[in-house]
Amino acid sequence: MNDAPDPDADATPENWKSLAAEFVQARIDLIRLEAREAGRQAARRAATAVFIVGCAVLFWMLTVAGLIGLIAATRPDWTWWHITLAAGGVHLLVGLIALLSLRRPGGPAFPLTRSELAKDQAWLETLKRKP
Repeated sequence: MNDAPDPDADATPENWKSLAAEFVQARIDLIRLEAREAGRQAARRAATAVFIVGCAVLFWMLTVAGLIGLIAATRPDWTWWHITLAAGGVHLLVGLIALLSLRRPGGPAFPLTRSELAKDQAWLETLKRKP
């Protein structure tokens, strides 16, 4: 997808202006297309993340409540509130581990645009070197 004008073509001042306008427009269209697709992907991922978080919260609430009741019933020497505090501490630890996992960097944004701009830069360098 190389929209760069042919460097060997005869570039009159009027032709050069129209080629430059087409060149800039092609880059703007590419950025617009990638931004729209990135927005769709982000919305899809956000909706999925909200659903997963809702399911996980409900699962944990029910599981922890059931485990606290089970442990309190099978261990009469442990009070329910001691078990609840221990469960809260475990949840805090797991939450901190999850928070640390969010610090990993994601993939590069706009890979096609970066690639095209690198090609454009290389093409412009070849134009500068010509006599």
